[in-house]
Amino acid sequence: MSENTHDKLPIRMLHDRVLVRTDSPEGERRSGGGILIPATAAVGRRLSWAEVVAVGQNVRTVEIGDRVLYDPEDRAEVEVRGVAYVLMRERDLHAVAADRFQGATDSTGLYL
Repeated sequence: MSENTHDKLPIRMLHDRVLVRTDSPEGERRSGGGILIPATAAVGRRLSWAEVVAVGQNVRTVEIGDRVLYDPEDRAEVEVRGVAYVLMRERDLHAVAADRFQGATDSTGLYL
């Protein structure tokens, strides 16, 4: 799948809904030191990163292309054209990490 395939999604988000594509599939992951952590390893509540691919008309704090932090337990999955996406409300996002905030003089400090 090309990077811009999600630019032409055949859906329009409503109200305060945000559609994201997860950065990596759930399962095995590597620690900072390179240790492989199996998917079955018990960990505390772990948040995940995703890229915003569509937003509803009432969404105010994120834009398409932003990376957001969310709780993978509070999500609804949907498949569009064979690609799995996560659908959630804007209020379910925990943080935004976006290039547009870097170097901003009026930054509130609420964004990563």
